[in-house]
Amino acid sequence: MTAISGSAAAVTGAASGIGRALALELASRGCDLALADRDEAGLRQVAAEIGKTNSRKVTTHRVDVGEPAQIQEFAGSATAAHPSLNILINNAGVALLGAFHEVDQAQMEWLININFWGVVHGTRAFLPHLAKQREAHIVNLSSIFGIIAPPGQTAYCAAKFAVRGFSESLRHELAMANSPVKLSVVHPGGVLTNIVRNSRTGAGITDNARRVESIDRFDAVAKTTPPVAAQRIIAGIEKNQPRILIGNDAKFMDLLQRFRPATYWAVLAKRIEKMSRQSS
Repeated sequence: MTAISGSAAAVTGAASGIGRALALELASRGCDLALADRDEAGLRQVAAEIGKTNSRKVTTHRVDVGEPAQIQEFAGSATAAHPSLNILINNAGVALLGAFHEVDQAQMEWLININFWGVVHGTRAFLPHLAKQREAHIVNLSSIFGIIAPPGQTAYCAAKFAVRGFSESLRHELAMANSPVKLSVVHPGGVLTNIVRNSRTGAGITDNARRVESIDRFDAVAKTTPPVAAQRIIAGIEKNQPRILIGNDAKFMDLLQRFRPATYWAVLAKRIEKMSRQSS
């Protein structure tokens, strides 16, 4: 297990959503933090909130995880500020609204560059340092859409399935090498964050009604709060759980996919439509 108290963690996407909740929860449990995000004002707010309740060391770093050089710089500055840093949480991510024919190639590459390559570059940048610690842990955020693949999510699913495959293979490599680094891959279901509100719209979508509809549908099915998600992730770190499912919806979809690996969507589509009607 990886003890949280006395550790130091690097968290990307820490200005809002699950990343922000992780920062607050980790600090409350005695963990120092190197927080990264493109939103510098948001990072300052999180750091200030932490400072009101405890005296953990918190450093903030403006980082665009779509830029490998910035990730490498973050790794250097974070480990310099926190020499005993032993937890990396690759959390930053973005969303994209539209079916495959409505999303152009540049938009797909933008999303995959952040959601997949950001995880790979972050892991590569921090792993040499983590491997020198007595115990260390990498947490990579995939999604329930790294287990199931609904329509309208071709780019997002491609990236999140890739995060899952990369993480599982690397975890097996680390275990074979008797590395002190453990690795967990996280599959959240619906977590009530702003990821859909902040999503980009496919180049082929010409009206705003689809965005409004997608936000309403997301709000209807997203039942887990970021603090609850953060607590579940931290429990998974402490128990060295290789796969962390967040929310009853994620657990249901994971099981359904196992029983109906090629035909799960027919069941899920009816379930989602029913939930949407009940909430409207």
